[in-house]
Amino acid sequence: MWTKTHSKIYPNVKKEDIWRIWTEVNNWPTWHGDLDYCKMDGAFTAGNHFMLKPKGVPAVKITLVEIDEGRKFTDCTTFFGAKMYDTHAIEETSEGLRLTNTLVVTGPLKLLWIKLVAQNVANSVPQEMDALVKLARGENG
Repeated sequence: MWTKTHSKIYPNVKKEDIWRIWTEVNNWPTWHGDLDYCKMDGAFTAGNHFMLKPKGVPAVKITLVEIDEGRKFTDCTTFFGAKMYDTHAIEETSEGLRLTNTLVVTGPLKLLWIKLVAQNVANSVPQEMDALVKLARGENG
């Protein structure tokens, strides 16, 4: 199992705004700069899935596997011989809102998928987290 976690505390941002933006999957490309599109039909509920199309690579099907309303959600991408779980969590602290992103890759071909996908996803998390917070605060660019 391979795990990468990034966590940062942001002052002056509301938990409800972050959660709303996370659950509006079809709008992810507005703050997720490396995406061509995200498409989900139906509700943001465990068991539902969406198609995510990163720039320059084929679209992937991602399934919502766990949702703790207003606190965290985990999605799963299934590759040949591996699975990548991505957990997004919100925690209120005295300093501000702590956002945490944890990637976990499992399976016999995990090393291949870490090299091809997961490490790139992990590397982009800090910038995407900052962009998410800017959007939640109503800041431009």
